[in-house]
Formats: sequence, C-alpha cells, structure tokens
Amino acid sequence: MPEQATPVTLDHATAAAVSPGRFDRLREIRAAEPHRVAEVLASRTRRLPVEGDGRLFIVAADHPARGALGVRSERMAMADRHDLLRRLVVALGRPGVDGVLGTPDIIDDLALLGALDGKVVVGSMNRGGLQGASFELDDRFTAYSARSIVDSRLDFAKLLVRIGLGDPGTAATLEATARAVTESAALRLPIMLEPFMSERRDGRIVNDLSPEAVITSVAISSGLGESSAYSWLKLPVVDEMERVMASTTLPTLLLGGDPAGHPDETYARWADALALPGVRGLVVGRTLLYPSDGDVASAVDVAAGLVHVGEPARR
Repeated sequence: MPEQATPVTLDHATAAAVSPGRFDRLREIRAAEPHRVAEVLASRTRRLPVEGDGRLFIVAADHPARGALGVRSERMAMADRHDLLRRLVVALGRPGVDGVLGTPDIIDDLALLGALDGKVVVGSMNRGGLQGASFELDDRFTAYSARSIVDSRLDFAKLLVRIGLGDPGTAATLEATARAVTESAALRLPIMLEPFMSERRDGRIVNDLSPEAVITSVAISSGLGESSAYSWLKLPVVDEMERVMASTTLPTLLLGGDPAGHPDETYARWADALALPGVRGLVVGRTLLYPSDGDVASAVDVAAGLVHVGEPARR
C-alpha cells in the first residue's frame, strides 16, 4: 500500500478558519454568490512584492491544475481540497511567509477564506502541459493571463518553460511565453519564469538538472519577450549553483522541488544557495505542505528562517 499523507496538525485558530462548517460555507458562496470572489479580491489588503529585507518566501500550490497530485509514493496526496486548503492556511499564517502561488481555483478559495490579506499573490499561467500527456511540452496558457492577474489585483505572474529540443510542441510554448512576458512588462507586472531543458524518457518528461542544462535554460528563457524589465527566474537548486547564478542578472527565486531525501539535507542545500548573489528567496510547495511528520508549521518555519534570517528556525 502507498503511504498516506500524514494528517496536518492545527492550532485552534487555524482549525476554526478551515473547519468543515467554513468549508461548507465556501461551497455555498461558490454556488449562490460567485460575485463575492471578485469583491473579496478587490478589497484585500496588498503589499509590495519586494519590501523589508527584499527577500521572498512563497508557498506553491499550482501543481493540481497540471494533474500532478502526487507526493512521494502517495499518488493522490493533493486530491482532497479541504486538506490542501488547511495546509495552505497553516503555512500562510506563519511568520516569514510572504505569499502563495496558485491557479484561480486555489487563489479564489484562499481569498474567500480570508487568507490573502497582506500577502504576495502569484498567479500561475500555463497549466496545459498535463503530467503524462502526449502533448505535455506544448504547454498551453490555460489559467491566468497577465491582464487577468492585474484585474484581479494579484501581485505577480508565474509560468513554466520546459524546453524540449526534440519536441515540436516547445516552439508554441516559447512563443506563448514570449507574449506573456511582453504583456506583463507592458502592465508593469513582475513575472517569474521557471525554465528547464527537458526530454521524454520511457514515456515521461524528465528535466535535466545538470548545471550546464540549467544555465542553458536560463539563457533561453531570459531572452523571451520584448522587455526583461519585469522578468524573474525560478530555478532548481543544483550542483554548482555559483555557475548558475553567474549566468544571469535577473532576480532569482529557488525552486523547492519534489520531496526527496532527509529534510536536513534539503535545508542545507537551500541555505547554501540562498547565500549566493542574485538569489532573492524560495518558492516551495509539496516539500513543506506535505512533510513526512505532518507538521506543516514547523517545516515552514525552518524555511522562513533560511530566507529571512539566514539560518533555520529552531524546530
């Protein structure tokens, strides 16, 4: 039997915020008062994407829209929406967590739960490259556009740029990405590009995490669009990160990646990379939302300490 996601631990206030009754109310609003979503987003308290120490710690939750629901050996770990929202509310309530990355369904849920005030909200754009699909590298823009992010009063855009030299679908993805970067720059909307050199192996898309491949992906993605003024990068932590960061002047956030290995080893790699020039913070999802011990708050606190203090918070 595959392992089950460990139940998340909740304090009293968080438990009330995402109680079954609150979840039922969320469903009722979606059915009977859908206009409330726009009203809540229009009235939420905003902040600048870069302020204070200039660092960012963003919790990522845009995986489900691409059909990527698995965590470790549990193939459907992210399938329970109430459970996912509980974990996100816990994470967003911790000190040092600056914001969240998601598709409209996730962002709208969190807005209705009152979890987005004072947060940097990042809208995910291209989720059409479904995990395991024959067209996975033809990654269509199926979620937010730059215009809808601005109209919804969100703060940042994000897109995935997987570059498969042997897959013709890559050409359309690059062209659409360039348009999104151009539109974002025209709207003065910061946009983070998450690039990979990718290939299909045994029917699966695999990202090349060698330093040379990451550097190549940086070079290609950085040149997309009519202006790079508002472009950021979202990069994996790989060997020889000094070389990777020497390849760009764009502000860079580190990608947490899939949960693997001992957490302390992961945190140590993040800490080393966060100390490099040009690195501005972390964007992490499943590693922190689904820790093996179920303690989302502690996992998030460690990462927040790495980003904002330069050392892990005490566990």
